[in-house]
Amino acid sequence: MAETVVLNKLLHVREREKIAAQKVYQQSIDFFEAIGTQLYELLKKKEAAEASYEASLSDMTTLEKLREQVRYIEELNHHIVRLQEEVNQARNNMESKQEQLTNAHIEMKKFEKLIETREKNEIEIQQRKEKASMDELSIYQFLNHKNR
Repeated sequence: MAETVVLNKLLHVREREKIAAQKVYQQSIDFFEAIGTQLYELLKKKEAAEASYEASLSDMTTLEKLREQVRYIEELNHHIVRLQEEVNQARNNMESKQEQLTNAHIEMKKFEKLIETREKNEIEIQQRKEKASMDELSIYQFLNHKNR
């Protein structure tokens, strides 16, 4: 019985580790979504800027305005590349945190199964002891009744 008490304490530690891993994983998901949303918005801006640039080409526009638009699109491209790297890092981080969460869950399940097995064994041992005690009592009563 003392073994299962210790195992239950260890299980609680593993449960806390799992909860902490869940929080960290959720934070990594939130960060990934935020960076992904920034990238999406930037891509939309770039698309709008390119459409504006194409429209300016067909209209009579000053050369200076076209240069500004090209510079703006290049800045957007540079920013997009940087954000894509951040998105990839965030994705890798999120996948790593998911793996840690999975491992924490597996560890917790191992302890639950171990506790369940130990408790089952303890019950079986107790039942065997009770059966042996009942057998002994029956034999004692039989011998007492036979000796009368």
